[in-house]
Amino acid sequence: MAIRDRVTPDISEFLRYLATHDEVETGLPSLKKLSEELGVGVASLREQLEVARALGLVEVKPRLGMRRKPYSFAPAVSKSLNYAIALDEDHFIAFADLRQHIETAYWHQAVKSLTAEDHEALKDLVARAWKKLRGSPIEIPHPEHRELHLTIYRRLGNPFVTGLLQSYWDAYESVGLNFFTDYDYLTQVWTYHQKMVDAICANDADAGYKALSEHTDLIHQLISSSQ
Repeated sequence: MAIRDRVTPDISEFLRYLATHDEVETGLPSLKKLSEELGVGVASLREQLEVARALGLVEVKPRLGMRRKPYSFAPAVSKSLNYAIALDEDHFIAFADLRQHIETAYWHQAVKSLTAEDHEALKDLVARAWKKLRGSPIEIPHPEHRELHLTIYRRLGNPFVTGLLQSYWDAYESVGLNFFTDYDYLTQVWTYHQKMVDAICANDADAGYKALSEHTDLIHQLISSSQ
């Protein structure tokens, strides 16, 4: 028996409709039609819609109406994480530790699922990063840093893992760590990235795991120095 046949999740009427009804070509019904179908007031549905929009589950555009978006865990995590960091910046340190454990736990599964095309993309990201670091003027290869890590884990097919990792990088940028770096640090980081990618392309996941673990120690040093 499927889980959805045995469990009734505690969600709003709008979210339940969204989860259990297919979207037609014209999009989702208007709130007025949903109100009549579900027996829920328009005002209540409007509030539920705003929650769904905040969670990144639907979008509303003029003339196009309401549309369901592909599921992503990241918007919900990011909003909660941003609030937590506003309360206490040390919450980012705790989340960074969680991210480290996620990456190490899923490393072997993730690299095994990568394609030859992914290998080429990773090599290109490393090459672009070195070009920025060795250029004049020097550029911080933060976009490449973020994309490299997310590329490694993108084939997992687990929206919760990818959502947590995406939220980490959003928070990394919001606390300014994409700017708080020096050249020696960046050189060390990209030396480890080079080792990780070389190991992935050589199908040596264990060597890549070792480089990942050592590289993570540098991230902790960066976070500590920025406090």
